[in-house]
Amino acid sequence: MAAAQKRPPLPAILLANDLLDGDVVFAAAGAEGALAWTRDPAEALVAGDDAAAERLEDYAASQLGTNRVVDAYLVDVTVEAGEPVPRHYRERMKTLGPSNRPDLGKQAGDGVGTGRRA
Repeated sequence: MAAAQKRPPLPAILLANDLLDGDVVFAAAGAEGALAWTRDPAEALVAGDDAAAERLEDYAASQLGTNRVVDAYLVDVTVEAGEPVPRHYRERMKTLGPSNRPDLGKQAGDGVGTGRRA
């Protein structure tokens, strides 16, 4: 019998890697209540309860089957200034972009998000 995968503490967001370009993408609210992927971490849908987290996990499972994304998983976050910010260093770096070039990537406001997460 396989052990159930442990869910991170809530609130949480769903992140994955896009298979076409390798960029980190986040599950966000799409048209008519559907979910969609976005490259902007500020648009990530935040799951604050078990039902919302399960919805994100179900979306991840459906998307992995389409070969659109890989390595989809929930990440625990805090909400700062209305935007989700990952609690752990690894995921925070994924939301920002290259750590060796703060003038590039999402933290530089490279057309995505606000760029305030430096």
